[in-house]
Amino acid sequence: MNNHIKIRPTKKFAVIIFIIGCFLISACVPEARQPLDLVPEDNSIPTPNDLLLEVTPNPTRPSYPPGTLVEYIAQSGDTLPALAAHFNSTEAEIREANPIIPADATTMPPGLPMQIPVYFEAIWSSSFQIIPDIAFVFGPRDTGFDVVAFVNEHPGWLKNSKGNVDLLIRPGAEVVLNISQNFSISPKLLLAILEYQTGALSNPEPPETISDFLLGYKNRSYLGLSQQLVWVANRLNNGYYGWREGSLKTYSHQDGRLERPDPWQNAASAGLQYYFSQVLDRDTYTHAISSAGLLETYTQLFGNPWEGDLTLIPGSLRQPDMILPFAPGIAWAYTGGPHTGWGQGAPFAAIDFAPGSVVGGCSISEEPALAVADGVIVRSGNASAVLDLDGDGDERTGWVVFYLHLRNTDLPRVGKQLKQGDVIGYPSCDGGRSTGTHIHIARKYNGEWVLAGGAVPFNLEGWVARNGSIEYLGFLEKNGRVLRACVCSDKDSQIKSEKLP
Repeated sequence: MNNHIKIRPTKKFAVIIFIIGCFLISACVPEARQPLDLVPEDNSIPTPNDLLLEVTPNPTRPSYPPGTLVEYIAQSGDTLPALAAHFNSTEAEIREANPIIPADATTMPPGLPMQIPVYFEAIWSSSFQIIPDIAFVFGPRDTGFDVVAFVNEHPGWLKNSKGNVDLLIRPGAEVVLNISQNFSISPKLLLAILEYQTGALSNPEPPETISDFLLGYKNRSYLGLSQQLVWVANRLNNGYYGWREGSLKTYSHQDGRLERPDPWQNAASAGLQYYFSQVLDRDTYTHAISSAGLLETYTQLFGNPWEGDLTLIPGSLRQPDMILPFAPGIAWAYTGGPHTGWGQGAPFAAIDFAPGSVVGGCSISEEPALAVADGVIVRSGNASAVLDLDGDGDERTGWVVFYLHLRNTDLPRVGKQLKQGDVIGYPSCDGGRSTGTHIHIARKYNGEWVLAGGAVPFNLEGWVARNGSIEYLGFLEKNGRVLRACVCSDKDSQIKSEKLP
């Protein structure tokens, strides 16, 4: 494919009208694309027996002269800072090449035709897209999917396995669901990986590695199904959100080879490439990211993931109105800038606040944490609560806010309706690792963690979150005033809500 843009004068007006329309309606959705090797000539839906078994070779890119304008069609969730990082360009150069993009643009409308200056980097990875982003997250595609029933319908070893769920020994299917909810990764994807690497759904005989390095991560701190799958989910998210925000530039293989994701790649495929590079050798890695690898397994289990609506994040995404999560007039401290929503590393979706009355450590606090917006509690337990803002009662769709480190004795019940400013719980050290009483809040949209300091930053009563130089450092800014995050709870981190009761 020729990636150089050549727009004839007669087409320029039509392109401009299309672009304007995209931003006006917030999302232009292209026709769902099919992986080329999965589409039979009659365009019918392929069955597992119809799938081609040969490996799709890794497509190559030409060596572009520096600054060459190349064609790019915006994908769901794209942002200008991330695209600049992918193409080794700058946001200013992309804006200059695409002057129709509004100054306040957040996410790009899917399907938007763009011109992007590319500065060639060697060692680009395969451009083959494995699954769409909407099949990666614990999102709309997973509504109505019963993980336990699906596992029990298959003869594989997983249905008879056990693992740890919140310090309780539970069936393997519940382990998958728990990790899926916590990391917000599709259980279908986790099941496909388990099947692809271990035959978890098709082979009744468990692998010899079931008690230790089941999925290939050889670390004695991660033994068995639960811990290995936690590590997998964490690495998948590190890759997905590293690509989403533009911080994933290269990754190294087990043999020390460096690889750079293809600039046209989507976040889900980049996340899978990153994960497989950590556990597979050269040949098995090449196979896993090809059409005959994980995609074939996924398709046999759940159908072609490229069919249907592929829009996960619409264009021009905006956060709903939210207040600071504590009572007005009482000083709290901004103790944690953008950091992981769950697990370790990316996504940096969360920020932390601690009540000012806490003198240090895990002290009991009676200063309540409040609902940042109207919503309904859709999940509650293990010091956490999930507030669904769109009213459909499903955390996999629309906006939700995740609270962690709420006192376990005062958690809200599932189904409880809350108004903005209602009490949702009390800060504590419960849940996860915590050295001081506080709350941790993060947002998701359609199951994707929304980066706290990203293109759609946390905005609480006009206080906007900004990233710091490293995780947990960061700032809140409002009308020229800047608060610095600090666990020290000093005066430079103190903040009060001004929302009228």
